[in-house]
Amino acid sequence: MSINSNNSPPQRQDYLELQADVLVVGGGMAAAWAAIGAARSGASVLMIDKGYVGTSGVTATAGPGHWFVPQDAEKRAAAIAQREAIAFGLADRGWMARILEETWQQLPTIEGFYKFPRNEEGVKLYAPVRGPEYMRALRQAAEDLGVRILDQSPALSLLRHKDGSIAGARGIRRQTGEAWCTRAGAVVLATGGCAFFSRLLGSQTNTGDGYLMAAEAGVALSGMEFSSHFTVAPAFSTMARGMAYAFADYYGPSKTPLELPKQPAEFTRALARALQSGPVYCNFERMPQDIRDRLPYISPNVLPPFIRHGIDPFVDKFPITLLAEGTIRGMGGITITDESCQTSVPGLFAAGDAASRELVAGATSGGGNVNSAWALSSGYWAGQGAAKRARTIGIRRHDQVDSLGGIGLQRTGSKQSIEPGEIIKIVRKEAASFDRNFFSTEQKLQNSLARLETLWKTLQTDLQSSGVASVRAREAAALAATARWSFVAAMHRRESRGMHVRMDFPELNPAYQQRQIVGGLDSIWSSFEKIPTARAMVA
Repeated sequence: MSINSNNSPPQRQDYLELQADVLVVGGGMAAAWAAIGAARSGASVLMIDKGYVGTSGVTATAGPGHWFVPQDAEKRAAAIAQREAIAFGLADRGWMARILEETWQQLPTIEGFYKFPRNEEGVKLYAPVRGPEYMRALRQAAEDLGVRILDQSPALSLLRHKDGSIAGARGIRRQTGEAWCTRAGAVVLATGGCAFFSRLLGSQTNTGDGYLMAAEAGVALSGMEFSSHFTVAPAFSTMARGMAYAFADYYGPSKTPLELPKQPAEFTRALARALQSGPVYCNFERMPQDIRDRLPYISPNVLPPFIRHGIDPFVDKFPITLLAEGTIRGMGGITITDESCQTSVPGLFAAGDAASRELVAGATSGGGNVNSAWALSSGYWAGQGAAKRARTIGIRRHDQVDSLGGIGLQRTGSKQSIEPGEIIKIVRKEAASFDRNFFSTEQKLQNSLARLETLWKTLQTDLQSSGVASVRAREAAALAATARWSFVAAMHRRESRGMHVRMDFPELNPAYQQRQIVGGLDSIWSSFEKIPTARAMVA
C-alpha cells in the first residue's frame, strides 16, 4: 500500500493492512446501526473504535428512549408539531418524518438479540432501552451479519485518493502499539460528539475526533453554536442521568430552599448562577414511590454512587454540579448533503452525534428520544449509502493515497513541546466554564477565542507525538478545534435561539432563521445559509 504522509508508517512487520467495502469509525449506537445497515446491504464491513464496541460511548451508560411513534398520521403529525414548536425554525419536518418511520421499522429488528419488555397490558415496549444490554445486542447483531470489529483501535486520520474522494483511514491499536491502515470503498464517521473531557458519564471517547478528521478532508460543520448544554450531576460523581432530577428539590449554601424556574433552559441557567455563588444541594424527596421502586431497573447506574458514599438521595441533601455536554446533547456536527448522510466529500458519510442534528432537532436538544432516533436512523442510512457507493466505486486498493492527518501527528522539529494534558486543561477552562460559555457575550467570546487561537498556533509547532501517544495528542487537537468552531459560531449568531443564549442579545431575531456553517482549521470561516422556503418553519 502506498501512502504519502508526514508521519511515516512503521516497518512492514508492525503494520496491519486491512480492507473492506465499508469502514465504520466509532463504536456507539450510530456506529453499530451504520455497520448493520451496510452489512444488510451486502457490504463487507469493518468497524473500528477507540474503546470497546458495546461499552464505549454515552448510550452504553444510559437508559435511552427512542422517538418511537406508531404509524398513525395524526399521532405522527402531533409529534412533529411538538418538536417544531421548540426547533425555532431550523428543523425540517420531512427529515423528522423520515426518522420516525426508520426508527419504527428498524428498532424491532434486533429482537433476537435484545429482549424488549412488556407493560402491564402485555404490550411490547420498544421505545425505552437499557443502554448496556442495547449496545451488547447491537454488537451481537453486527457480528451475526459478519461485521469485523477492531476494539481499542482508534483512527488517527483519513486517507484520500488523488481525485479528492475518501479512500479509508489509518490508526493504531492501543494494546499492541501496532499501526493499522484500511482501504475502503466508503467511510462512515460515527465517532460521537464532544463533551470537552467534562467527566460526563460515558463521554471519555467523545472528544471530537470525527470533526477534526472531517475538517481535514475539507468538510464543514453546522449548528456548532448550539453546544453549550450543561447537565446536573452529583458533585462527587460522573453520573449525569437527568430523569431523577425532574423530582429534585434544590437548596443553597445554608441548605435553605432555592426557587428555580421550571422551564429547562431557564432552570439550568439559574442553577449555574446559584453555583457561582456557592455550593448547591438537592434530594429526590418528591420522587413518587412507584418510580423509586423501578429506578434500579430504569436507570440501574443512578443509585450506586450514592450507595458508595452512604447517601440516601431521597432524604439526604447532597452537593451537585453541572457538567458540560457539548455537542452530545447539543446539535452541532458535520454537515450532510443528502438523504444517505453523505458529506460534501465523496465517499465520506457521517452519523449520530458526529453529524449535525439540526435537521431533526432544530435549535433545541432532542434529549434522549429524538437524539436516539437520529443516531439509529442516520447510522442506518449512512451504512446503506456507504455500501451503495462501495458497490459502485469499489475499493481501488492499488491507488496511491494521501494521509490527511496533520496536527498532533507530525514531528515538527520544534525544540519546544506542549503536553496534551496542558491543551485539554486550557480548552476545558473555556468550553466547560459557566461564565465564559454559558453566560456568553461578544466580549467574553472574543476573549475566549483569542486564547484558543493562541493555543492553536502553539499546537501547530509544538504538539508532537508518536506511537500510542498520538491518540491523546489528536484528542487534544480535536478538543481545541471543536471549541474554536463552537465559539466562532456562538459569536456570529447575535441573538438567543433555543439552546443558544447571548446575554447581550437576549431576543430571537427573525433574520437569523438560518443555519450557520463553520469550517477551516488554521483560519476559521462562518456563513449563514437560508433554509429552503418549502422547508422553513416559523418558531
